[in-house]
Amino acid sequence: MCGIVGYIGKRDSQDILIEGLKKLEYRGYDSAGIAVFTKNGLEVRKSIGRLANLEEKLGGQPLAGSVGIGHTRWATHGKPSDVNSHPHTDNSHKFSVVHNGIIENYLDLKEELIAKGCKFVSETDTEVISHLVADEYDGDIVKAVQRAVKRMRGAFALGVLTEFEPDRLVAVRFASPLVIGVGKGENFIGSDIPAILEHTRDVYILNDGEMAILTQNGVELMTIDGEFISKEIFHVDWDLETAEKAGFDHFMLKEIFEQPKAYRNTMMGRISDDGRSVELKEIGMTAEQIRGIRKVHIVACGTAFHAGLVGKTVIEDLARIPVETDVASEYRYRSPIITPDTLVIVVSQSGETADTLAALREAKRHGARVLAITNVVGSSVAREADDVIITQAGPEIAVASTKAYTSQLIAFYLLGLYLAQNVGTRDEAYVTDVLMAMNELPEQVERILDSADVLKQIAESVAKHNNLFFIGRGVDFAVAQEGSLKLKEISYIHSEAYPAGELKHGTLALIEEDIPVISVITQEGLYEKTLSNIKEVKARGAHVLALVNAGHEEEVGKSVDELFSIPKTLPILAPALSVVPLQLIAYYASLARGNDVDKPRNLAKSVTVE
Repeated sequence: MCGIVGYIGKRDSQDILIEGLKKLEYRGYDSAGIAVFTKNGLEVRKSIGRLANLEEKLGGQPLAGSVGIGHTRWATHGKPSDVNSHPHTDNSHKFSVVHNGIIENYLDLKEELIAKGCKFVSETDTEVISHLVADEYDGDIVKAVQRAVKRMRGAFALGVLTEFEPDRLVAVRFASPLVIGVGKGENFIGSDIPAILEHTRDVYILNDGEMAILTQNGVELMTIDGEFISKEIFHVDWDLETAEKAGFDHFMLKEIFEQPKAYRNTMMGRISDDGRSVELKEIGMTAEQIRGIRKVHIVACGTAFHAGLVGKTVIEDLARIPVETDVASEYRYRSPIITPDTLVIVVSQSGETADTLAALREAKRHGARVLAITNVVGSSVAREADDVIITQAGPEIAVASTKAYTSQLIAFYLLGLYLAQNVGTRDEAYVTDVLMAMNELPEQVERILDSADVLKQIAESVAKHNNLFFIGRGVDFAVAQEGSLKLKEISYIHSEAYPAGELKHGTLALIEEDIPVISVITQEGLYEKTLSNIKEVKARGAHVLALVNAGHEEEVGKSVDELFSIPKTLPILAPALSVVPLQLIAYYASLARGNDVDKPRNLAKSVTVE
């Protein structure tokens, strides 16, 4: 979730480090710092807050040197502060470390190091690493790092420098992403590709338990046991322009408006030329293996979990296979019943979500086949799963996910149809009808986006409140949960989503005069039931906004205060449309409250710790 950048070459490293960290701001952070080899030795500058604060410090005292490491921190151990910021050093200030992840046994290591005379200045687990490497050093920084990491438990991506060997930069990955950029006469490390893409398109993607030793003229790859390894270079074929705002005020708004393109990209090459079937060539299961699936587990976190809730309905409805959904952070700890005939579907935008990765590994340990839905080629989830559907949504920069979520929905629709084709639960005519309706979704989303100004007015009214409720039934409830999460994430309005039919079982006690209630009501078979639930909250003074299918405005309008209609589609596809107005309401409500839309407080884009 934090950001790492490292450089070794001939150029001034300070500017490269700062610009690289700026490319990682979307990941979320509360402080930043850099360490550079200068003529005075290893020097460190760090600051709480945004990178602008660090730049201000460096403006008066720049660090001149061609080797350095940088970091943006998101607090886990110790509150945000200058002292707790990375990089961290040992007592001699000869060793410096940047770290993403968590060292689970840091307290034991800390006590051991204190007994040896080490003095700690921060509250972080990361400072332990700098002291530990210094303690293990005997003239070879690579061996010292290897010995140190073997004593550490947890998740870590590391960049390590020592003043004793200023011509080497050491990088290690274990359960936290790290890439190595290969240049000419210079090399780089980064926790994500955008950090180094301005300088090179050729990268090595480290796997768990691997490390890299960078010099100005080359990169050596090995395991933490010291065994040299070779890897193919991954050539990045997208550029930084795709991560720019392109005239939009915020990345989130840009990404909301990119959803029609993302829908098309996710479907591209996965529908037969005649439009009558789904072709998922990336899935290696035979028809016989698919027919042997007895149950499906969908495991994910946050927004991806909400996509999985829709995916559950899609797969059960289309393929008639029982599906369980699990929050990834709980999956391992409930002793799930996993058998070889279980298909486990893990969903992660980044492909590096720690809890989701842990669930994936647990599933494989029990012999299940794992299918991943992710947006990032080469990510840990993509590499470790048996089958992978890459959503192809393009880079998502804003912390609050929008186009990644809706692309995951499209992936689930394709997967549900593909399974149905193979188990024989839906005929060709039905599949063709659904695929025709799916092809209309991008244009229908564009029509919703054309009404952004209407949703802005609704959002500005919502922004005046501190509490709000979402209700829905069936997949509408799944969408309500995502709409509620979006509003909480970026507007900081307390918001809860409930199944509309559950209101009478307790939640009605919270309904008071003029409190906003947003009702998603797109499922034809549940219109009457949901309208009855709307009347329950109206009778208690709620101000109700309904999201409805076009054609139902008059019927629903009699029971609500405000109404927004979406284009008509098949009920099962409605979530791909109904969520878009909720994304815009969250965006404009956040804007009305003066918040930093792309970087909501306390959150990070890629959550790589448990």
